[in-house]
Amino acid sequence: MKLGIDIGGTFTDFVLFDDDSNQLYFAKTLTTYPDPTVGIFNGIKEIEDKYNFPVKNMEGIVHGTTLVTNAVIERKGAKTAFITTKGFEDVLEIGREMRYDIYDIFLTMPKPLVPRNQRIGVAERVDTHGTILTPLDEDALGSLAKTLKDNGIEAVGVCLLNSFANTAHEKALGDFLSKNVPDIYYSLSSEIMPEIREYERSSATAMNAYVQPITDKYLKDFETQLRESGFDGNINIMISSGKLTTIDGARKSPIHLLESGPAGGAMAGVFYGKHLQEENLLCFDMGGTTAKACVIYEGKPEITNHFEAGRVKRFKKGSGLPVRIPVIDLIEIGAGGGSIARVNTIGLLTVGPDSASSTPGPACYNLGGEDPTVTDADLVLGYLNADYFLGGEMKLSVEAARKAIENKLAKPMGISVEEAAMGVHKIVNENMANAARVHVLEKGMDPRHFNMIGFGGAGPVHSFGVAKLLNAKRLIIPVGAGVTSALGFLVSPVASEKIHSFIGELDSLDWGEVNAFLEDMEQDGYHFLAQSGIDKKDAKVERVVEMRYAGQGHEITIELPEGKLDAGHIKEIEKRFVKEYEFRYNRSIKGMAMEMVTWRVIVQGPTPEMKVKQFSTIASDAEAYKGTRKVYFEETGYLDCPVYDRYALKPDEEFDGPAIIEETESTTVVGINSTVQVDKDKNILIELKY
Repeated sequence: MKLGIDIGGTFTDFVLFDDDSNQLYFAKTLTTYPDPTVGIFNGIKEIEDKYNFPVKNMEGIVHGTTLVTNAVIERKGAKTAFITTKGFEDVLEIGREMRYDIYDIFLTMPKPLVPRNQRIGVAERVDTHGTILTPLDEDALGSLAKTLKDNGIEAVGVCLLNSFANTAHEKALGDFLSKNVPDIYYSLSSEIMPEIREYERSSATAMNAYVQPITDKYLKDFETQLRESGFDGNINIMISSGKLTTIDGARKSPIHLLESGPAGGAMAGVFYGKHLQEENLLCFDMGGTTAKACVIYEGKPEITNHFEAGRVKRFKKGSGLPVRIPVIDLIEIGAGGGSIARVNTIGLLTVGPDSASSTPGPACYNLGGEDPTVTDADLVLGYLNADYFLGGEMKLSVEAARKAIENKLAKPMGISVEEAAMGVHKIVNENMANAARVHVLEKGMDPRHFNMIGFGGAGPVHSFGVAKLLNAKRLIIPVGAGVTSALGFLVSPVASEKIHSFIGELDSLDWGEVNAFLEDMEQDGYHFLAQSGIDKKDAKVERVVEMRYAGQGHEITIELPEGKLDAGHIKEIEKRFVKEYEFRYNRSIKGMAMEMVTWRVIVQGPTPEMKVKQFSTIASDAEAYKGTRKVYFEETGYLDCPVYDRYALKPDEEFDGPAIIEETESTTVVGINSTVQVDKDKNILIELKY
């Protein structure tokens, strides 16, 4: 048995897979603040009590967390110092000297995680080829340890100029810190992000150091509590690229956890796409705080190395701190079940990006929240069942939801409660559809050519509306839709990704040197997998290089040919580069030299194979139809809408929309002019008619 645990802003989701019976078991609890482990062990206890599966019998646990993201956004990391080459102390402040919004006269740039008085320069210099120009002055380091101790520093980031080409000085500093201030955490850029671009490398190293103490403590406590409860299996952590790392790997490089939850949703999309023979899918994941969209193209999510954390304007590109780590490319907006709706200063209805979270939560939770949210609107419209939220474990108050919407939305705008609630619902759908449409179009693709898969706690409620706005022909609501990201953890492989910047023109590369460092990176990957008990013969190796035309400032990624590389591979590499370049930009540049920049080697274990079916206590001959209730649709107003129990739906069962399909972790809203079919694995397939 394997357990996936996904901590979200509002709920913590659990998926247990029993390999013997191919059964999935689900649980969902409110995320607890300030200590999320309380919510985790509440959920584990629920699984133990509800399904009689003790945690000590589980073979593996895979965990994804928002801890790192929240620490950066809320600036609640450790007191951090930053050591760099003398004269480069202001790299974190200068950045790229770019305005992310040229028309904003009140523009606010993100503040560095390390203030100026905690940035320290040391005398040393290495050139871009790794040649030492000025040796590290180790005699001058004597006062460094005292300075760090006197200032209460908890973590240190070390990023020296051109250390990606020669790591000697950084390693010497690391040795000095471990000997003289052993209680302080330190991060070396040559280990965290050993590639070109000084600002991005500095930002990533400082951020890793900033979050490392709290992440280390959290993961250490998490592991200790699991071991004390009798669990002795493997613990893996989901990282932003859709792969798994070990708990030790996560403690050493916590910045790779920045987007671990959304990555799980994308990997679940890959899993379901493969089983449904849908190679091209648009994943729509909506939880309590945010909504995400991700493209699965030819069975794979696109990986990008351009990511920003802690944005000043959360959804404005360029307003955050850059981190060049591999991340599944997705678009995110502040639209979740807990997103707060309000009337702005010019009388218009707006939703988000701020969220009521789990504390105090939407007004209908009756936990102290007074602001109207998306969940309140969905409840008033009849989409949610007040007596069946979380399978009846949590009762919702329609009265509280109506009161919040009436007082803060309907009365100020002079409209009915239902009109205000429908306005909230439509705005969320429109915002997500617009973001998804732009995300797909920017890749040179047409969103109308993608079917959609919807999941997340609030995703199935809004998926139909978003799919309709995107003119999608089919909407898929998978088994376990309300906890799909946690399921994605269980179908993701353990993997290692090694990075090395070695810059040179394709026609004049030293292929002997290239093969040597590629082989070293591959062996490091095998060693990493061995820590999770994965044999070398079961591993798969992927080698890619980031290339550009000489003189350009940005690269595109292409896959390298297999085996040892030599001059005989130049034509093939050129061909692959031109094909990818033309796909992205619809042109290529004849006669221009090509330059190799950064090399990446991914060594991953086998992808877990699962044939899933959801555990249910419903008798096999039970009737899925539960009756009708008043549900408000924009086209019709209130109507008597049929309601179905998802657990009792039979394979190959069909019916027409509109309909409401209820399950413990989520609710699916099927709109007008549609047909619903249940496939053999009990996934819901909705055909939209236009």
